[in-house]
Amino acid sequence: MTGEGRRPFLLLLLFTFLSLCDCHHHFARPTSSMAASNDTARKAAHAAAEVAGYAQVAKQIIDLAVFGAAQNRSYRRLADFTDAVGNRVSGSHNLEMAIKYMYNAMMQDGLDVHLEPVKIPHWVRGDESAEMIMPRAKSLSILGLGSSVGTPPEGIQAEVLVVRSFDELKRRAGKAVGKIVVFNQPFVSYGETVAYRAFGASEAGRVGAVASLIRSVTPFSINSPHTGWQDYQDGVKRVPTACITVEDAELMSRMAQRGQKIVVRLTMGAKTLPDADSFNTVAEIRGWQHPEQVVLLSGHLDSWDVGQGAMDDGGGAMISWEALSLIKDLGLRPRRTLRAVLWTAEEQGGVGAQQYYDLHKVNLSNFDLVMESDLGTFAPVALQFTGSDAAREVMEEVVKLLAPINTTKLETHGEGTDISPWMQAGAPGASLHVADSRYFWFHHSEGDTMSVQDPQDMNLCSALWAVVAYVVADLQDMLHR
Repeated sequence: MTGEGRRPFLLLLLFTFLSLCDCHHHFARPTSSMAASNDTARKAAHAAAEVAGYAQVAKQIIDLAVFGAAQNRSYRRLADFTDAVGNRVSGSHNLEMAIKYMYNAMMQDGLDVHLEPVKIPHWVRGDESAEMIMPRAKSLSILGLGSSVGTPPEGIQAEVLVVRSFDELKRRAGKAVGKIVVFNQPFVSYGETVAYRAFGASEAGRVGAVASLIRSVTPFSINSPHTGWQDYQDGVKRVPTACITVEDAELMSRMAQRGQKIVVRLTMGAKTLPDADSFNTVAEIRGWQHPEQVVLLSGHLDSWDVGQGAMDDGGGAMISWEALSLIKDLGLRPRRTLRAVLWTAEEQGGVGAQQYYDLHKVNLSNFDLVMESDLGTFAPVALQFTGSDAAREVMEEVVKLLAPINTTKLETHGEGTDISPWMQAGAPGASLHVADSRYFWFHHSEGDTMSVQDPQDMNLCSALWAVVAYVVADLQDMLHR
């Protein structure tokens, strides 16, 4: 080849060589996504190793709660409390007694306790009764619904219109004027069926009815009415409203299907008084390294004005106190503050918790995890959790520590009226999932008593609550948002 012929050939070789070098260099350098993936994997591995290091302390907490000196303590505390105070509806003297009782009890337990003032609704049931006049005389068991207005002193006597749904009421609206509407809606699930308790009065008032009676929201009844809060809608006439039993709702439904005329006399002395002064009750173990950072665990102290409020939500309040007691008894002190909050006026829509959130949301970034137990303290099944993927990976490792009590499942969607403002603002949230198939049998009824509770189940719930709260509060890093 001549010199002129070699030059293009050498240039081509040089270009090829440089291209190969450049390609090799390009593939050798990790991409940003690869680097991020590797970093995430390293963090996950580190978190798993860190959490696994708490296996021994988790076992100590579980042994103390389930087999040791603290065995059955949360159950005894709940029995002592509910037997002494009874039910504790918002605004009542009993709720004041309950707050004083818990403040003194947790102080005597050696915890750092204080009260935070709130304003809460004060609805009073008054005397109430219902009687079927036609087609035969029969006394009806009722429980007026929270925030209901009362009847005139002489009561309301009117013919009944029985419907199975809001849609049926709309179709038959012309027949509802001047009547007492009885809703005999089937129980599908609490979340779906509770709409009738919440809005039945307004839907009845909207079509000209004089009162509404709602089939109790429960899958099981022994002639037991269930109460609860109801919400009057703006611009609609407010009519008295109460829950009746499943049995009486079905009885009147059968009578109506036969074409029989049904007449009921309803008397309710319900009234709403000015908002009352009350408190959220707060107990703490302050963190040794980051006391300003908080793992919050909670249940609500108020109840309805029937039964003992043992299940809803005395159990949740007691295991939140018990979790702190277990940690204190073992001489443990986490990096961050463990804070048990016993909310007030949850049954009226999370009133105390909302005011707590409004007061403390300025420190939102310091709330590491918010926890709530408000679906009973039956045998624990899992922990429910809402948070980022990175936080979920950490929590997956934390629940593995619960292997000794066989509750290592982490489910989606932490829930709870009282912690929902925090979760909506981005704070990680957790709730207790228990074997709750019987919960709505007793919910908001005279049946919510200590007889529903089981000491061994409460031991297990306390152990789970304490292990999760302590480990999260003591990790090097807060949960990732």
